[in-house]
Amino acid sequence: MLLKTFGWSFAVTALGLVAAAFYGGWTAFGIVAILAVLEISLSFDNAVVNAGILKKMNAFWQKIFLTIGVLIAVFGMRLVFPVVIVAVSAKIGPIDAVDLALNDKDQYQQLVTDAHPSIAAFGGMFLLMIFLDFIFEDRDIQWLRWIERPLAKLGKVDMLSVCIALIVLLITSMTFAVNAHQHGGGHVDKAQTVLISGVAGLITYMIVGGLSGYFEDKLEEEEEREHEEEEEAERTGKKKPAIVLAGQAAFFMFLYLEVLDASFSFDGVIGAFAITNDIVLMALGLGIGAMYVRSLTVYLVRQGTLDDYVYLEHGAHYAIGALAAILLVTIQYEINEVITGLVGVVLIAWSFWSSVRRNKALAEAEGKALTSDEKAEVSSGV
Repeated sequence: MLLKTFGWSFAVTALGLVAAAFYGGWTAFGIVAILAVLEISLSFDNAVVNAGILKKMNAFWQKIFLTIGVLIAVFGMRLVFPVVIVAVSAKIGPIDAVDLALNDKDQYQQLVTDAHPSIAAFGGMFLLMIFLDFIFEDRDIQWLRWIERPLAKLGKVDMLSVCIALIVLLITSMTFAVNAHQHGGGHVDKAQTVLISGVAGLITYMIVGGLSGYFEDKLEEEEEREHEEEEEAERTGKKKPAIVLAGQAAFFMFLYLEVLDASFSFDGVIGAFAITNDIVLMALGLGIGAMYVRSLTVYLVRQGTLDDYVYLEHGAHYAIGALAAILLVTIQYEINEVITGLVGVVLIAWSFWSSVRRNKALAEAEGKALTSDEKAEVSSGV
């Protein structure tokens, strides 16, 4: 079953890594591998969410999502979108951006370097909002209770995450302007660009979140209406064809899933700029990762369980927060790509290990009477 589910992902991984090695040697091989792991780790919670919704859909719409949906995810968000980011930020055409990436790497690298402050500000703010909204949410299961419990209480303040993000952006842009002025003023004019780009990242996040909320509300309305019609059909004896009900509900599920996938994949694309500016390596790494997200979604649906490792979602979001900080710092200072990539891997591995410990502790505690404090400690995983 494992080979059947992940077979295509294994094949794409092998082809992608071989292509990377031929393209740029072992360094490129390592960067693509790190990007793939980064995409998988950041999108694990995406696979979990996708599986939870996908299992409610009929076979037809499941195939639509896992075929057309994955094409949109892999070729649209992971391959085309990075080119668009570079083209917009560097003010060149998409075809020119691709041509430079393939044929004139020095000039392309210079364009990306010049555009990096705006890219980092835009992406850093988007990632920071994802992290803040997660960390300020009050949830039953907490990983690092000493951090998450007080922050969840603070999260009851309306728009706190937006306020903090704007404060961080102002500090970042002002620091950039001051440092640029002290070094001759060559980049003082870019401080305004950093500020505008950061605000654009914040607005983008709020639009994506608003669309996701809209489709989620529509989905809930469809499910509620479907339930009422089924009850009415049972009372009257006139049953509405199930395929119509499934089709209407599944259509909104599909739209909702696509918006969710776009929002989740966006952080992977933006985070990739913290690791490499090479569009070819970025496309290979993110493409491999996207295939595993698809396979993970199928695997979780077929297994029927989504709660085995409850802290992985936390680890993914802490990785997002770390990448947000790194992107904002790289506006001023250079950070080694390997260190950047390993931060996410370490956080995911830590959250996985905590999940295993929690499962083991719960298994050992089964059948024993625990105090409330002991139960809280077991649930927290620390």
